Amino acid sequence: MFNIFNWLKAAIALILFVISFMGSAKDRQLYIYNWSSYIAPDTLTNFEKETGIKVVYDVFDSNEVLEGKLMAGNTGFDLVVPSDSFLDRQARVGIFAPLDKSKLPNYHNLDENLLAMLAKHDPDNRYAIPYMWLTTGIGYNVDKVKKILGEDAPVDSWDLVLNPDNLKKLSRCGVAFLDAPTEIFPTVLNYLGLDPNSQNPEDYKVATEHLSKLRPFVTYFHSSKFINDLANGDICVAIGWSGDIMQSIQAAKDANNGVNVKYYIPKEGAIAYFDVFAIPKDAENIDEAYAFLNYLMEPQVIASISNYVFYANAVKNSQPYLDERIKNDPAIYPSAETMNKLFSLQVMPPKIDKLMTRSWTKVLTDR
Repeated sequence: MFNIFNWLKAAIALILFVISFMGSAKDRQLYIYNWSSYIAPDTLTNFEKETGIKVVYDVFDSNEVLEGKLMAGNTGFDLVVPSDSFLDRQARVGIFAPLDKSKLPNYHNLDENLLAMLAKHDPDNRYAIPYMWLTTGIGYNVDKVKKILGEDAPVDSWDLVLNPDNLKKLSRCGVAFLDAPTEIFPTVLNYLGLDPNSQNPEDYKVATEHLSKLRPFVTYFHSSKFINDLANGDICVAIGWSGDIMQSIQAAKDANNGVNVKYYIPKEGAIAYFDVFAIPKDAENIDEAYAFLNYLMEPQVIASISNYVFYANAVKNSQPYLDERIKNDPAIYPSAETMNKLFSLQVMPPKIDKLMTRSWTKVLTDR
């Protein structure tokens, strides 16, 4: 006998199931936390069109900010972008989920040599996908620096910004340092002839004393503001990341404002490292995270990002899609000779991390 009540119950259950399915398909989301100015304008919209996944995107401007959120837990992000040495120590305390490479059919597009380099911080490439690799060097306004320091200005050396006499003169036209102790201390240690990865507290005392001599002549410490200021001529020199300063160079050209900016990897050597994508252990949208990682490993996709952000990527077959100005620029893809002068950062023990933090606060507050 036909039972209308059973029929209604079944119909309602079916409708609820369909609504639930439609809602989940429609509402697929992905939460990404990346560095500022570090993706092409159309990357996310193209990904959304291709996959139907809605991206919620937020930015930071220092590894220390990202690490603070990760260590606190429950960030709400499905993908984050630490630098390799930070990933190393964060992975050691269980911050990230291991990658399931079976969900990444484009993984074979990654450069094996660069994966081997990254493996120093991420053994077996267990947790991270390399995004971009870069150097820390000097961006400078050619005309203003020469006007102040003369034709023989040491633009190829850390002397330009780490010699107090030079910096005092350059302070008249504006100087920016990264607000990143884990970048500045190794750079200063290397400049002073000490181990950039030193674990000797006395070395950090020497570096702090040197930075204190420089502090009065630094206009500001910030990890992204210098991009526009250098392009606009508001400052004349900055310690910054290669791609960010290359963005300044392009912005000045686009504005046709007469500002001539260049980037140099100093002859004494500089930091080189990877920024990587990783999945926090508490991420909720796992399938969506893998979809985005796989999308980034498509050669044309990552090349379009490199063309915009002026950073070298790790996808080996992206070269044909790179602009000539990118792949032929030694500031982005350094020569073998320059590569030999680059050094990577190692994970420091907690006591050295704390020492750097305290010393950095002392430098910034001039106390």
